[in-house]
Amino acid sequence: MAKKPLGKDQFGIQKVMRGSDYFADSMGQFALNAVSGMVGQLTYFYTDKAGLAAGMVATVFMVTKIIDAFTDIIMGNIIDHTKPGKERYRPWILKMTIPAALMLLLLFTVPKGSTGLQVVYMLITNLLMTSVIYTAIAIPYASLQVVRTNSSEERGKMGVYRALAGYIPGMAIVLSVIPVTNALGGTQSAWVKFAAIIALIVALSLLLCYKKSRETATADGVVETPAAENELDEAIPLIDAIGKLFRNKYWVLALIMGLMSNVTYGLANSSGTYYCKWIYGDDNLVAILGAVGMIPTILGFVFVGPMNKKLGVVKTLRVSFLLGMAANILRILNPTHFWYNTILGCISSFANIPMMCLLGVTTAMAIDYNAYKYGNRMVACSQSATGFGGKIGNGLGAAVVGWCLALAHYDASMTVATAATRQAIYAFNIYIPFVLFLIMFICAVKFDLEAKLPEIKEELEKRRSQK
Repeated sequence: MAKKPLGKDQFGIQKVMRGSDYFADSMGQFALNAVSGMVGQLTYFYTDKAGLAAGMVATVFMVTKIIDAFTDIIMGNIIDHTKPGKERYRPWILKMTIPAALMLLLLFTVPKGSTGLQVVYMLITNLLMTSVIYTAIAIPYASLQVVRTNSSEERGKMGVYRALAGYIPGMAIVLSVIPVTNALGGTQSAWVKFAAIIALIVALSLLLCYKKSRETATADGVVETPAAENELDEAIPLIDAIGKLFRNKYWVLALIMGLMSNVTYGLANSSGTYYCKWIYGDDNLVAILGAVGMIPTILGFVFVGPMNKKLGVVKTLRVSFLLGMAANILRILNPTHFWYNTILGCISSFANIPMMCLLGVTTAMAIDYNAYKYGNRMVACSQSATGFGGKIGNGLGAAVVGWCLALAHYDASMTVATAATRQAIYAFNIYIPFVLFLIMFICAVKFDLEAKLPEIKEELEKRRSQK
């Protein structure tokens, strides 16, 4: 039976994607967020299961993130310099499948012995996971959103599918990691078993994404111009590319918003267990917290489409960031009441969903602006904003938790939380998220590119027709 022909979007651009394409593509984000979700649990694992000092753990995370800041753009430049005629993005997903699964398992097999040996092991495994393997998947995967379709409508839909698929493993890990590992004995061995299950899921998800991915926009025999053959994608030297990106204020704003959003997400992944254990008095409450948290997640994905259609990308982000700020201000009034904070936490979670869905769209806008300003899209290098935000943000969120606990002289063996520990937990659960939402709101106010896009695309079309 022949498939129903695909039509064109509201701007007259041929659609090329079906439901199965969106689903398979989203599995890449599912795998990436499963990895980052497990990385987000490392602070608690290292301090409370492997017995390492919180300050030392935070420092190891910070070192890896400083290195990460360089590897994203370097990887993007490597991809942009792929020889013409070859696939640039898709093969990396297959190459990194087995290494990703293996390294995810090794993160939790911290050896017994001297503290120095453990620190070296932590540093090496975290660097290989986040700076090398995760980067080699995230940058080409983010680039596929630009070259898979020329339709902004389909790109936006891909963003929603990706965000939804990406949120599921993060939430599932938060919901299940403590109950499951406690049921398995609560030891390091239990965490290794849990990591092995997640590693298998990551591998299968990446393989499905690879199988269905394309770098040429095709639909029902209609072939659109591949981005790899477009004159706007000619490779340029790395230093030149970096300079151009940081002179594109919209790319910088998208980078900051993506980073702040993922720090918020990383804090949520890493901090909930501490809040339940020391503020509410029962770390098993994290399961209830996670289950209730699914409600705003579902509502967020339901409403982000209509909000985007009604308000546009930028106004949707501004409204959501204001909601996040308000929710965290209200939490300060009564930070110890379980249901009061759970409900406000749901509002804060809802406020972060639009950014998760629309980060790729804002980055794509910045890529269009690259073409307008420089005559070169620099797709992979530009998409380092997405990879940087996801990877650095989650890791930095975990590092912030460790630093706050270190400043409070956190002791995992104490029976009652000290006043300093309680304030540290309030800081990374309430105060810091408020500041992050404030920064994102300011960036969204300055991101005025959306209204200029029709004029920019018209100018680009004129330039092409004159050649």
